[in-house]
Amino acid sequence: MASSSAKPYCCSSLNPAPSTPLARRAALSVLPAAKPRRFSHGLAAVAANPRASRSAVLRPVRACLAAPRRPEYVPDRIDDPNYVRIFDTTLRDGEQSPGATMTSAEKLVVARQLARLGVDIIEAGFPASSPDDLDAVRSIAIEVGNTPVGEDGHVPVICGLSRCNKRDIDAAWEAVRHARKPRIHTFIATSEIHMQHKLRKTPDQVVAIAREMVAYARGLGCPDVEFSPEDAGRSNREFLYHILDEVIKAGATTLNIPDTVGYTLPHEFGKLIADIKANTPGIENAIISTHCQNDLGLASANTLAGAYAGARQLEVTINGIGERAGNASLEEVVMAIKCRRELLGGLYTGINSQHITMTSKMVQEHSGLHVQPHKAIVGANAFAHESGIHQDGMLKFKGTYEIISPDDIGLTRANEFGIVLGKLSGRHAVRTKLVELGYEINDKEFEDFFKRYKEVAEKKKRVTDEDIEALLSDEIFQPKVIWSLGDVQATCGTLGLSTATVKLITIDGEEKIGCSVGTGPVDAAYKAVDQIIQIPTVLREYSMTSVTEGIDAIATTRVVITGDVSADKPALTSNSNRSFSGSGAAMDVVVSSVRAYLSALNKMSSYVGAVKASSEAPETISVQTTE
Repeated sequence: MASSSAKPYCCSSLNPAPSTPLARRAALSVLPAAKPRRFSHGLAAVAANPRASRSAVLRPVRACLAAPRRPEYVPDRIDDPNYVRIFDTTLRDGEQSPGATMTSAEKLVVARQLARLGVDIIEAGFPASSPDDLDAVRSIAIEVGNTPVGEDGHVPVICGLSRCNKRDIDAAWEAVRHARKPRIHTFIATSEIHMQHKLRKTPDQVVAIAREMVAYARGLGCPDVEFSPEDAGRSNREFLYHILDEVIKAGATTLNIPDTVGYTLPHEFGKLIADIKANTPGIENAIISTHCQNDLGLASANTLAGAYAGARQLEVTINGIGERAGNASLEEVVMAIKCRRELLGGLYTGINSQHITMTSKMVQEHSGLHVQPHKAIVGANAFAHESGIHQDGMLKFKGTYEIISPDDIGLTRANEFGIVLGKLSGRHAVRTKLVELGYEINDKEFEDFFKRYKEVAEKKKRVTDEDIEALLSDEIFQPKVIWSLGDVQATCGTLGLSTATVKLITIDGEEKIGCSVGTGPVDAAYKAVDQIIQIPTVLREYSMTSVTEGIDAIATTRVVITGDVSADKPALTSNSNRSFSGSGAAMDVVVSSVRAYLSALNKMSSYVGAVKASSEAPETISVQTTE
């Protein structure tokens, strides 16, 4: 069971006294003593350090409220009024970030990790957007949607997004119906500006469509239907109450209130949720949800305001990724609820926060979207202290400058068996490490990975967790292999042009060789690849990072490409704005760069193949949502 552990560091002793009877009773409860840990706070830290100030011992310390067990899932109600469902849309809204397209294998491994994290609902994708996305959502529904995880045997709800039309809803149901707890999430715009300029429909027409499509989704046999009035933050209140009333009558179990353009302020959004709760007929028969975009940097604050006002489902993404400026960040929202629970009326979630760091790193690796160092909770500097004054306080008492422990989000991973991976490590040790890091791969995938691991281990004294994750992403979680790298040789320097020779292997095993010159070894290698594959592309982004410290570190490269639609070249895709990201890892920077480029090209080729295989592809390949 994923619960908020009660520790004194979450709640400052400077907090005002609990204002509710529930909070007062919980604040007076006596909690069992815990052994001092590396990142102890409060009295545990003082006990472990006799030199700590006596005032710290005498200062009152109030423990955070211990969270009860996760209530049994019922679509249209929550038996515990303080429980807040976490709806993760990393695989749907998060993937709409430019260049963040994940492969089906990457989506599946992220979905497994989201289940371990304890999210209640996983919005796995937008099945109608492409045949590949439908297949990915179906795979997640079959595996993750039927596999209990954790001590409480939690099985997440698997959700698919759809617009308010039968074709979208049919695709969503086909994808999610295999899950133990399936959900269809359908939406239509309700603000005047959207209805007039985008939909070109009257309010009455929009209400009729919403009512009909929610009823249609329920009629397919789906017991759990979520409805979103897109751009609710700018919608007329009376119209909002009316359309929500109608979809509740039609069978909607969750009403999601999106701040689609991130326009509202926290007090405005909180009042919007409170007004909907107070003025919508039949609201007691549905769950109110929030979905806040981050255009003004207020997504997490608005989400918390919505929860405080009565919303009991919060839509979030890992690392806050998503359309434009992103979404409310799961880690920020969850840790705020955990640390300030008594000031939020006793709210709690089912998230196992010790999986946050691992999940964040996994999403960064597979999406290619790395968080800024100062990102709250999961940024590299979130628990770093450089100021002399701060360091002095931390050395004396960690609670002076840390309101949560790094342990609480799983930041420190100590290997209980003392295993350090190197060139002599065998299959059992490496498999154990993969399980410890949360990765499950089959025997063939493991053998492919182990071969790459041995190649790196021969050159490095110690293989770190970060090295393992980089190699996994490069070897296992790649798109369907249409072109694979055989060999690459490059020369460069100040004495002449850089040259590169590249050998690629087709899906049929045929070898093709290309040679080219360029302004540098990477440019030359990419031109050699283009010479072989002959797909007109434009390189939009290129970045390289070192996985670990040292001259022998593995280099990870990320690229983003699009089809070249210049006048003298035919466009490869009918959606010229579609971008494809690729990642590669190797100890040689040129090899790493070529692997990343091939990864993106394989994604592009697979996408085009799926489009050509679908007779309806022209209607679906350019679908974008801004809910």
